[in-house]
Amino acid sequence: MSSLLNELDVLSAEALAEAETLADTEALEAFRLKYLGRKDGRLTKVLSALPTLSGDEKREVGKRANALKGAIESSLARRRQALDDARITSELLKSKIDLSLPGTPVMRGGLHPLTRVMEEITDVFVRLGFSVAEGPEVETDDNNFTSLNHPPDHPARDAHDTFYLKDHVDDKGRPLLLRTHTSPVQIRYMRSHTPPVYIVAPGRVFRHENVDATHSYVFHQVEGLAVDTDISVADLKGVLTLFAERLFGGQGTVVKTRFRPSFFPFVEPGLEMDISCTICGQKGCRVCKGTGWVEMLGSGLVHPNVLRAAGCDPEKYSGWAFGIGVERVAMFKYGVDDMRLFYENDLRFLGNFS
Repeated sequence: MSSLLNELDVLSAEALAEAETLADTEALEAFRLKYLGRKDGRLTKVLSALPTLSGDEKREVGKRANALKGAIESSLARRRQALDDARITSELLKSKIDLSLPGTPVMRGGLHPLTRVMEEITDVFVRLGFSVAEGPEVETDDNNFTSLNHPPDHPARDAHDTFYLKDHVDDKGRPLLLRTHTSPVQIRYMRSHTPPVYIVAPGRVFRHENVDATHSYVFHQVEGLAVDTDISVADLKGVLTLFAERLFGGQGTVVKTRFRPSFFPFVEPGLEMDISCTICGQKGCRVCKGTGWVEMLGSGLVHPNVLRAAGCDPEKYSGWAFGIGVERVAMFKYGVDDMRLFYENDLRFLGNFS
């Protein structure tokens, strides 16, 4: 037994010293096989003599052998880790990237303010039971003008107000155009649905405008339409007042509304709705131009000619409609005084809304 114990002591000294000199993964594997291999490992050969020993001698030699095996395996693991660390350090030193520098922050995205406002407007009416309707941005002259009670000589039809598409015509040979409002969705929806009709139609529209702080040739509208029996101006005023309160009110802010007579070809009577300036509390400011009121939307009872054009009997049904400019609401809601900021894609500006 003493010879086996001496051999284990010698084997321990040699193995642990050799482990510290291993230079690569191939050498690590060769070392493992040399000392711990199941067939020809030096420790395995020592243990093969255990059957010739007595019980107490087996326990003593076995205990020393297992301790040596654990020490060799620990030495292998430490050396492998040291080699991996050295390799990584070498690669980092060769790299042109300084990993000690702070990382580039990832900007958090968010909805565009116009998208956010359009969804907020739509959501108010959806909660009131309205459905969302959509229509194409390329429209016919009939849907965009004629069916909405625009006479043939109406100035809105002029080329300096409307974008007509070259070499694109409808089934009657009239040129197609980019819709100037979302009101054509009214016509399309009423022609395919029997009243009662309660819809909102959000979307993008186009007009031949000079771009400035309050005008753009591309902007967004949300159109609203209610057609049913026994609908009156009182219904219109009640719903739009509730809409203003839900969109601009809250947290102690009181929103008032007022309606003024106005003219739109597709409604009769026509009304414009103003809301009290929530920025100054009607004390007078730059936004409300000192009046305490802000113009918000146009509305009115649907003209009988529009109902007829859409296939609804004006003797049986009545309705109201409104159109609200999303950009106007966004400018008022967020205190932005230049519409162009919404389209310049300046992340410094858009980041304020994410």
